[in-house]
Amino acid sequence: MITRTGLFAALPEGRRESLMAAAREVAFPLGERIFEEGGHADRFWVLHTGTVALDLHVPGRRAAVIETLGAGELLGWSWLFPPRQWHLGAEATSPVRAWEFDTDAVLRQCAKDPALDHALLLYIAEVIGKRLRSARTRLLDLYGPAGSGEPR
Repeated sequence: MITRTGLFAALPEGRRESLMAAAREVAFPLGERIFEEGGHADRFWVLHTGTVALDLHVPGRRAAVIETLGAGELLGWSWLFPPRQWHLGAEATSPVRAWEFDTDAVLRQCAKDPALDHALLLYIAEVIGKRLRSARTRLLDLYGPAGSGEPR
């Protein structure tokens, strides 16, 4: 069943089904590393059950968890921009089921369908902005002066 939230809600009518042609169902057990910061980014996921922690390597310390994603959320946007390397790491914090998308197939669809391309880019730009704000707040909470991570 294709949900009408998150990425799927952002797509023009009729594009959800065509995008799903590039997807397959996958599962990740609790504790599985889905990808590592700096690794090759060649896929993305839309979670339908479970949670995934996004983390950032901090030299000399344990990785800092930046955000936890849940059902309906997009996991992975780094595939869209050269050099196609993950900007964060990701780990399943509970058993996860997701749709995994083949990014080469998605990019071919986008090249043929400007409306899909535009909607996908706008949605991913919104996700990137949210993740940047979340990373800033979390890092200030962890390493900044007391109270510096709270939004103004």
